[in-house]
Amino acid sequence: MGPWEGTYPTDPRYDPELLREGDHRNVVDAYRYWKREAIVADIDTRRHPLHIAIENFENDANIGTVVRTANAFAVDTVHIVGRRRWNRRGAMVTDRYQHLMHHDTVEDLVEWTRGQELSLVAIDNIPGSVPLETATLPERCLLLFGQEGPGVTAEAQHAATMTLSIAQFGSTRSINAGVAAGIAMHAWIRQHADLSKAW
Repeated sequence: MGPWEGTYPTDPRYDPELLREGDHRNVVDAYRYWKREAIVADIDTRRHPLHIAIENFENDANIGTVVRTANAFAVDTVHIVGRRRWNRRGAMVTDRYQHLMHHDTVEDLVEWTRGQELSLVAIDNIPGSVPLETATLPERCLLLFGQEGPGVTAEAQHAATMTLSIAQFGSTRSINAGVAAGIAMHAWIRQHADLSKAW
């Protein structure tokens, strides 16, 4: 969007610089020309009681994709377990609008989750897992994803109240972790979100 045409709005949520220079950010039209802080504050009134965690012990490149998708679904917080640093390119700058929290270990994440009275749900295609397609997800929950390759760690599986798998029908052993996270988040949205509030 180019510079604002006509009289500038007086609403304090608008950014004077963006009004002058134009708004080229990847935001929905309702947030055009708004200050970043104003956008975050507004999303905070719409966030769902859904949390996402991804293990990052080998610097997983999928984290950016997970953050971007979590932002699209107004997830409360994305939790990164393990390495603090991650490749933000895949997030497409959505990390500026998404709450992020770091935990050094799975144990730290589990303790935090219990303190928030969230159900910990692991997503992994392992023997004994329940198909996501048939499961009822808790409304207040944290969906935990392992990194590409090894999947959810044994420690995380043990702490989870349930482990869900995504139905597959082809030759590959697993789905990309970023894609799997998107599928699981959307499953939660279908069960719990008020679709009348979607853009």
